[in-house]
Amino acid sequence: MLIIPAIDLKDGHCVRLKQGVMEDATVFSEDPAAMAQHWLAQGARRLHLVDLNGAFAGKPKNEAAVRSIIETMGDSDVPVQLGGGIRDLETIERYLDIGVTYIIIGTAAVKVPGFLHEACDAFPGHIMVGLDAKGGKVAVDGWSKLTGHDVADLAKRFEGYGVEAVIYTDIGRDGMLSGVNIPATVELASPLHVPVIASGGITNLDDVRALCAVQAEGITGAITGRAIYEGTLNFSAAQALADELTQASAALNGAAL
Repeated sequence: MLIIPAIDLKDGHCVRLKQGVMEDATVFSEDPAAMAQHWLAQGARRLHLVDLNGAFAGKPKNEAAVRSIIETMGDSDVPVQLGGGIRDLETIERYLDIGVTYIIIGTAAVKVPGFLHEACDAFPGHIMVGLDAKGGKVAVDGWSKLTGHDVADLAKRFEGYGVEAVIYTDIGRDGMLSGVNIPATVELASPLHVPVIASGGITNLDDVRALCAVQAEGITGAITGRAIYEGTLNFSAAQALADELTQASAALNGAAL
């Protein structure tokens, strides 16, 4: 189970939103590259970047900050996954060329499913789909619009396109420090064969324990933002606990065979 620090980019700064509301942004750092270095020093094995302005505008708006983060990581082999405003193959190729490992397609996957299919064909192994939902229905355009699409149905369809993973965000809990929606995450993950990365609501080590308890359902990672910035969750302790619980589960399963 990977615990993945989030670096959300707004106007070149590292911020966190509550329930995706751009006007309710808390600035945690004016130097996203330095923040990336901080999480690497704490033992992060993957970073999650979001271009928030891009998500609303429909095109990249924080590319300079993304480049700065990639450059400061140097020869690090830590993968970076990036989403927000990515709507064409040229943008995907440009980001992959500068060192981003995984591209997350969200709104465009729902509005233009053919684009997601094309991206998976053109860049196999590098495309993830981000499904942000409230009450089981998918939201788009930076969470500003709720659609009638059922999140589980879309996840199953997009799995068939060849996505590398599904990132599932419960937008009712994101940035609220209210705990992870475990039942909804399990319900989404269990029928799928691709990994699911949970996002939204992680508050403390109890949430890490709860996620690790259901990782056999296909939940391989958890993105955390506000909790590690406000200090309700110690990132290093969270990853250490996840490692410990994962190893204990593997040993138990091995003994049962």
